[in-house]
Amino acid sequence: MKIFLSLLLVATLAYSANFTLQSPDLAGQLTSSQEFDGFGCSGQNISPQLIWRDTPKGTKSFAVTMYDKDAPTGSGWWHWILFNIPSSATSIEPNASRTELLPKGAVEGRNDYGLVGFGGACPPKGHGFHTYVFTVHALDVDNLDLDKNTNQAVVGYMINAHTIAKSSVISYYKR
Repeated sequence: MKIFLSLLLVATLAYSANFTLQSPDLAGQLTSSQEFDGFGCSGQNISPQLIWRDTPKGTKSFAVTMYDKDAPTGSGWWHWILFNIPSSATSIEPNASRTELLPKGAVEGRNDYGLVGFGGACPPKGHGFHTYVFTVHALDVDNLDLDKNTNQAVVGYMINAHTIAKSSVISYYKR
């Protein structure tokens, strides 16, 4: 049984090895354009362009998340949860959050600022660099039967339960 599970894991990793996420807007460090406008920050709150390639076979939809694993909350900070992105999509345009630039049918959930849509970086002053993980998830369902007000933990659970592959880009920011 252990050999089977190990081989299954290796086969799954090899199967999704080419699925990649890139962003011309994220060159290792976020800028003030991606900084939140509020919560003590005065950025432009512009969501970055995200582009993915080599979608795994069986993908029926996508989800995108942005997570600050260094937020001093004990559980990180969710900046963006976007799901029900059609399988035909290969990108999210810059500044697409809360606009018609989002792929048709895509749903933005509440972030940890309590707002629907993208909430840019806003680490505490003097807290050093924070790590921001942007992830695209290839999902095995056409859509998640959730809406913009569904609790982030439930959305995260459903995304992870239906993820067949994922790819991430990491950027850093400090104030």
